[in-house]
Parts: sequence; C-alpha cells; structure tokens
Amino acid sequence: MNLLIGATVFIATLILVIWQPRGLGIGYSALGGAVVDLILHIVNLHNVYTVWSIVWNATFTFVAIIIISLILDAAGFFRWIALHFALIGNGKGPRLFAMVIILGALIAAMYANDGAALTLTPIVVELMLELGFSPQISLAFIMASGFIADTASLPFVVSNLVNIVSADYFHIGFVSYANTMVPVDVVAVIGSLVILYLFFRKTLPKSYDNSQIAPPSEAIKDPLTFRVGTIVTLALLVGYFLSSTFNIPLSVIAGAGALVLAATASRTQRLFAPEAMPTPQNTRQPVINVKSLLREAPWQVVLFSLGMYIVVYGLKNVGLTEHVSTILDQITKGGPWITSVGTGFLIAILSSIMNNMPTVLIGALSITDSHAHGTIQSLLIYANVIGADLGPKLTPIGSLATLLWLHTLKKRGIEISWWRYIKTGFTLTVPLLLIVTTALYLRAAI
Repeated sequence: MNLLIGATVFIATLILVIWQPRGLGIGYSALGGAVVDLILHIVNLHNVYTVWSIVWNATFTFVAIIIISLILDAAGFFRWIALHFALIGNGKGPRLFAMVIILGALIAAMYANDGAALTLTPIVVELMLELGFSPQISLAFIMASGFIADTASLPFVVSNLVNIVSADYFHIGFVSYANTMVPVDVVAVIGSLVILYLFFRKTLPKSYDNSQIAPPSEAIKDPLTFRVGTIVTLALLVGYFLSSTFNIPLSVIAGAGALVLAATASRTQRLFAPEAMPTPQNTRQPVINVKSLLREAPWQVVLFSLGMYIVVYGLKNVGLTEHVSTILDQITKGGPWITSVGTGFLIAILSSIMNNMPTVLIGALSITDSHAHGTIQSLLIYANVIGADLGPKLTPIGSLATLLWLHTLKKRGIEISWWRYIKTGFTLTVPLLLIVTTALYLRAAI
C-alpha cells in the first residue's frame, strides 16, 4: 500500500514538473511533492537532511556553471567560437555539420548540457539564417545540436547535473571520474558524429557560401568580459582537477568563477578618460545586464533538486529501489559486458519515462542496495550515468535540458512535434547507447 501511495505522489509530482500548469515553477512542484510525502510520513526530516547532503554541491555547481555560460554568451564568447568553426567548415556542408556537433560537445563538456542547450541552440538558429539554409536543412543542424548536448555530457563531473549527483553520492573525485569517462565520451562524440551524419546525410547541403559568415570579431560584445571569461574557463578546468587533491567542493570553484565573471561584466564603463571622476554624465551602463541574467539563472533547480530527490527517497523508503536492485543483481549475472549494456539501457528507459534527474538517484540508491562490488559495482555506477545522460534523448520529457531546448526553439518560432522527436530519438539513441556502454566495458577491462 505504501509503495502505491509513494508511486502516486511521485507520478503526480512528475506530471506537474513536466506540465507546469500556469507557469508553475518546477521547484515549487517538486517541493509540493516532498511536503506531501512528509505529511504522509513516507519520508522524515532526517531523510530531508540526507537528501540535502547529497544534492547541495551538485545543485550549486550546476547553477554557477549556467550563470557562467549565460554571461559568456552575452559577451559573445560562444558566437565567436561558432563563427570560427563555421569558417573552418570552408564552405562544405558536411564539414560544417561536423563542426556544429564538435562545438556542441565542447560546450557540453565545460558548461554542462543545459548550458549547451541555452547557448548553442540560438547561435545555430542565427547561423542557419545567415547562411540562408532552408527550414529542412536548418532542422538537421538544430536537431544535431540538441542531440549532442546530452550525448556529449559524459566526460567531466561538471558536464551534467546527474554526473555531479552520482559522483558526490559515490565519493568519486573529478580526476577519477574523468579518467574513466573521458575516453568513453570520445567514443560517444565520434559515434554521435557518425550516426547523426548517416541519419541526416541526404538533407545536408553539399556546400554553402563562406562569405555570408560574419567576421568572428563582430561577435564580441564585451571585450574585457570575453578575455576574463577565457581565463576563468582555463582556471576552472585546473581547479576542477585540483579539487580532489585539496578536497574543495566543485560548487566553491564554479561559484568563484561565476563571481569573477559577474563582477567583470557588471562594472561601470566610462565614456571619457579613465582617470576622470565617474559621474552620471561620463559613465554608461554595462554591455551585459548581469541582474537580468541572474534572474534567468535556473534557481528553480535548487528547489527541484531538494524536492524531487526527497520524493525519490520516499520511493526508496517504500521499497521501489529494492525491486530495481533485484533487477540489477540479475543483470550482473550476465558478466561485465551485459552489466554495462543492460544497466545503461535499463536506466535510459527509466530516464525517458521518469526524467533523468530522479532516475539517476534511484539508480544510485539501487546500486548501493545491490550485491555488486569491485569492478561490477563500478560498471553499474558509470552505466547508471551513461543511461541517465543518453536516455533523455528517447523522449522529450527525459531531461530538463531537452525541455529547455524545446522551449528555446519554440520562442524562436520552431516547433518539433513529440512524435518526430521520439521517432528521431529512438533511431539515433539506441545504437549510440549500445556503442557507449560497450566502450565503458572496454575501458573497465583495460
């Protein structure tokens, strides 16, 4: 009976999160579900503390990275890179297609999948308009940019919120995680390139006019923030690698980078000589409206992470994770390759139905309750991440990044039907998931 009640609360919460009636924030919906679970005694206050200890670092790291990506985007950083990549395409359509995918992979790796969805999608749409591509050709590039944002979000802990949650839960350091997943991500990016090209090859133009592309220098809107952003990006990467050695939470490192960029972007710019005393007459507003960008930051994710994971913890309390653990134990009997592939597909399917945010914690809790240990447990942990990262491409409700991507497109007058998305998602994701989980198995065997 408790399992039925817990599952009902979870499903109702998930429906509200996806539906967002009258603009209801995803965080408020998730917190509502958590409150209901508390009232029904499915969870208790100690569980709330446990969940917060799991998600706080992941959540604030994610928010800081998104703030960084929004400021860099406003400074013209990503458009500058995109224009360079377009020029590297050298007028050849298939090469431009590959450049867009590689750019998406780089942005997803450093600025998270949601950062890629927020920044790359508008840039690709604008680039398609500049080149005068037809709607059908443009859609191929847009679909590829949305696909790669999730499939290439494997390499670093910071590349996806579910990566951070899983790494924190199992106490995996940044370097240890990257050591395993960077090679796997290389396979994921190459696999994505091949699969996306084969799927869209008949749609891609053979050539395009390179002279239509604006000079990259014109993309830079705030030179100082652009330069500081480049330094901050490199410093963040170094900081991430040192975080394990000095036991510094990733949220502190990402937060420091966000503060530096926000302070740089919000400075007052003088119209006249630098030594002049600043007055309302000789100053002008910053190029980047930091306050506006901060309002756009995903603060609802903070509430969502706490609320949704409390609801998921309630599922653990009523026995759901025991059932998943039993399935995982059965999968592990097939050996390492079956463990990697089977777990990846199981979590991918759950993510496509339940959303990857709650699914990754269900997977983590179930792995803890399973009888796996050593290499097999390690395969379960990383296959759980792969399934949660790639599974959302099966359906539009699989991840917040996908919902955000679709919302970004809709604001620009581009609508992709759920049927078209699902049809494309299954065709592209199933073979890639098999390739990537096999790559994980081979990486573990080395």
